[in-house]
Amino acid sequence: MISGKKESSLDRVLGQVDSLDTINLTNLVKKLARERAFLETIFNTAREGILVISDLGVIEYANLASYQMIGLKNSDIGEVSLWRLIPGLRASLGLEEGSRLESSVSSRELELTYPENRYVRLYILPFQGTDAGGGEASNRFVVILSDITSEKQSSEEMIESERISSILLLAAGVAHELGNPLNSITIHLQLMERQLKKLQESATRGKLESSVGVCRAEVSRLDGIIKNFLEAIRPQTPDFQTVNLNEILEESLQFQASELEDRGIQVEIEAGAESPFVRADKQQVRQVFFNITKNAMEAMKPGGMIRVKVQSDEERVYLRFGDSGSGISQENLSRVFEPYHTNKKGGTGLGLMIVERIMREHGGQVGIDSKEGVGTVVSLEFPKQNRKFRMLE
Repeated sequence: MISGKKESSLDRVLGQVDSLDTINLTNLVKKLARERAFLETIFNTAREGILVISDLGVIEYANLASYQMIGLKNSDIGEVSLWRLIPGLRASLGLEEGSRLESSVSSRELELTYPENRYVRLYILPFQGTDAGGGEASNRFVVILSDITSEKQSSEEMIESERISSILLLAAGVAHELGNPLNSITIHLQLMERQLKKLQESATRGKLESSVGVCRAEVSRLDGIIKNFLEAIRPQTPDFQTVNLNEILEESLQFQASELEDRGIQVEIEAGAESPFVRADKQQVRQVFFNITKNAMEAMKPGGMIRVKVQSDEERVYLRFGDSGSGISQENLSRVFEPYHTNKKGGTGLGLMIVERIMREHGGQVGIDSKEGVGTVVSLEFPKQNRKFRMLE
């Protein structure tokens, strides 16, 4: 009779065990031990959790990743069922207590909160194999556990990004429509000013001129808010050129020199001997430096200090802007890049949002570290112009 099952080399060797002498039997045991250790190493190298369970869910084998993923202990092997470790899994498979798994492929996604919070995709695949004692073949199942936490978080971030984009698109339309009535109001206020100048000097005329001046100032403020908002959500494509960040920094500080002097704020720059050349849009980078310095000035009392440190390595250029201001609370620190989130009187809350967008479009990053009552450090990272590749995060 011809068997449908292919005989392995191990089967042939085991069939001759009774005829092996002590030396050959010892060599065979050592060989089997090496092969087992080799396979264990392979399974423990895998990032996915791998379990072997019986048709009643009892865990008979587990690799290292599964120990870490579902909090297994050595004493659990052969004693604990998967259903107890992951409550609700058995019910989701349509099994009642004491029921046996059927020989079919199943998959589930679940959230684990122990030993740490993570999302896992679970596959249950049937196979036939003998038990540890070499008994008859029985139904067993391989369970593959894949950590999809990053995938889930990325999906949630994408959904959130799309939601924000939709809101900003709607807001952009509203902002654009607001521009027309503001222009009309400005024109009529100008006409009113001309008519007021024709009136004789009086207390009434003075009050009206004051009211018109307030209206003009408020219209101008609203116009500025709309302009900043539209620039933030309808950015221009960067005009990339080879630029020296030190030169742009000096130009930006020179532009703000009068305000820095009026506030009595000193600026210290610490830069290395190497000129930090990057591929960037000069105007947009100047906007980044201007916004960060402006925020630092407004966070400090007269006589404060801004320290700028420029460093670089083989791949990136780093600029750190530190101020001696009031700092940011931990509660507000996580929201500094949100549009319209600001603690400054009269602020728009768009400055850092624009900074983050520009840095992202330049392949860079921005980070903020702050402590209330001590100050804030804003860190910028630019990729060097001669970098040929970069490792993805």
